[in-house]
Amino acid sequence: MRVLRRLVSYGFVMLGALASIFPLYYMVVGSFQLRADSAFSGLIPRPGNLGLTNYRDVNKAITLLPSLTNSAVFTLGAVVLTIVIGLPAGYALARLRFPGKSAVAAGLILVLVLPFQVMMIPLYILVVRDYGLADNYLGMILPFAVNATAVLIFRQFFVSLPDELFDAAHIDGAGELRTLILVAAPLTKPAIITASVVTFIGPWNEFLWPFLITKKHTMQPLAVSLGQYLTNNAATAANPYGVILAGACVLVVPVVVLFLVAQRHFTATALGSGMKE
Repeated sequence: MRVLRRLVSYGFVMLGALASIFPLYYMVVGSFQLRADSAFSGLIPRPGNLGLTNYRDVNKAITLLPSLTNSAVFTLGAVVLTIVIGLPAGYALARLRFPGKSAVAAGLILVLVLPFQVMMIPLYILVVRDYGLADNYLGMILPFAVNATAVLIFRQFFVSLPDELFDAAHIDGAGELRTLILVAAPLTKPAIITASVVTFIGPWNEFLWPFLITKKHTMQPLAVSLGQYLTNNAATAANPYGVILAGACVLVVPVVVLFLVAQRHFTATALGSGMKE
């Protein structure tokens, strides 16, 4: 009976895994199909119907390399600022005592509840009219520079560190800034990687905000270029669905690679190694 329950549990897990990965498989297969095949048998690739035509067509339409470069500038800028701001903010919320600390923590939760689209109009007015950052990479990056999720990740990481670690640094005469830089920050590799991946996904896939900030094709990230191509030109391609799927594959590859590289760091390393004997 116990073995049967285990087999049933494994079966449900496998079904869930297959259901989750199926759209990715369909996207990859469809991106290589020379002729669209919507039949169930089309899920099995046929060598005679496979090629790189869709990738050539989408590259000809939107020029993938400049769009990928724009995505990298936009996304990496947001990730770097998120870490630079989020790490000390998380430390302050975890280790310092100051008036309004609970209100700040509650505000972070509120920001997570509100969708980005709710704040988009006031942010657009602030960035474009008040700061004059239209058609500027900085205008695209600034709204993503403070990520509430990343701040909470760092806060939870610092809360999990033993108090003795910080007490020892304070006994040695280190102030809070020195403790953060020399003691706490070197231990945050798992948190930094997790926060980077979480932050990366949002700007990399963001379509509407960069489109609002700039209409220049030379500055638009890949997600914006693909969205405009889908709206205006995809229907004229010989295999429009294949071209769209090819563009989606190009967009998703960096995310998959980042996840595969970073997944082993998601689990925090042993924290006891930071303790003095």
